[in-house]
Amino acid sequence: MSMTMAEKILARAAGLKETEAGNIVMANIDVAMTHDLTGPLSVNSFQKIGVEKVWDPEKIVVLFDHQVPADSLEAAQNHIFMREFVEKQEIKNFYDVNEGVCHQVLPEKGHVIPGEVIVGTDSHTCTHGALGAFATGIGSTDMAMVFATGKLWFKVPETIKFDIEGELGKHVYSKDVILDIIGQIGADGATYQACEFGGKTTRNMSISGRMALCNMAIEMGGKTGMVEVDEKTRNYLKGRTNKSYEVFQTDEDAESLSTMYVDVSDLEPQVACPHNVDNVKPVGEVEGTPIDQVFLGSCTNGRLEDLRVAAKIMKGKQVSSKVRMLVIPASREIYRQALDEGLMNIFVDSGALVCNPCCGPCLGGHVGLLGPGEVSLSTSNRNFKGRQGSPEAEVYLSSAAVAAASAIRGEITDPR
Repeated sequence: MSMTMAEKILARAAGLKETEAGNIVMANIDVAMTHDLTGPLSVNSFQKIGVEKVWDPEKIVVLFDHQVPADSLEAAQNHIFMREFVEKQEIKNFYDVNEGVCHQVLPEKGHVIPGEVIVGTDSHTCTHGALGAFATGIGSTDMAMVFATGKLWFKVPETIKFDIEGELGKHVYSKDVILDIIGQIGADGATYQACEFGGKTTRNMSISGRMALCNMAIEMGGKTGMVEVDEKTRNYLKGRTNKSYEVFQTDEDAESLSTMYVDVSDLEPQVACPHNVDNVKPVGEVEGTPIDQVFLGSCTNGRLEDLRVAAKIMKGKQVSSKVRMLVIPASREIYRQALDEGLMNIFVDSGALVCNPCCGPCLGGHVGLLGPGEVSLSTSNRNFKGRQGSPEAEVYLSSAAVAAASAIRGEITDPR
């Protein structure tokens, strides 16, 4: 039976030889992740079940990234609560306030390998499919059952494959590609589908670029984002994990597979406009829009290559006096590399604020909140009302290049 990558991984996890879209399977979970914001809900639900010990402490990852360091008494209490849970349950894979964003730290620390089923109490867990896994976000009560049993049921999704072809032009990146796709099919265009990214353009992308694609699969309704394993994947995994893994690929004649061809040869930098991620326009149509804040970071575009792109544009220039620019690396590893390369000097010299690795203003729950009437340009993944602070503020989404060029000019700017 011909199957998609998603079907093959879920069949393996359920102990089946084959499965197909629409089937309900009970899958064994390989990695379960929770963080400081959603973790307390998961733990409270787990404790109500009445099970004393989690099913496997070595397969659970707990990480603090949303409100770090603690920005309120409630956040501090959540941190204490989760630290006590980690100690009691003897969970070794615990990353406190100093490590960075979960979706960057898990791959860096070798917790993500191809062919596995990964769940997290965060919708952007789909990022990890860039390494050939089936990764998806789940609710806190679902996570409680995973903590107790190590299993979770899934409806096997259909797969939509985005066959991306064409050479990306100057200052056009994977973020522009995924914004363009979301703009074409809409915020619900891939509801509960496995969004598989392929084609020559995807193969030419770095792992970071592929992670940006998979990260935003959820923004078009996808259950997960996925990229087939290749030599770049294997090279990324070297030195990060000693675990053996199985590689799965989609059969082109799989019954549940549909394909959308995407030509990016003439693609311009893209911007998602308020207040929907699928309200996407070429940068030229919104160029000149005044902005109050620029956020360079998040689990979408806080990686080293994003910082490099921005630093190259900003070197020797000053952030507009009308703009606050926040630069937040996605992890401590990235922060360290950026320091070694002198990127942080460029940002600081330009007048940007460099913050510790964390989610930052992305969720509207920590540093850099927007006030009423303010406008943000952000490299993150969501821009609905109130996402980064006041519901009377506006958030635009872009690549690191557009963000950097716009910070200098004080208005949305084409980096070309």
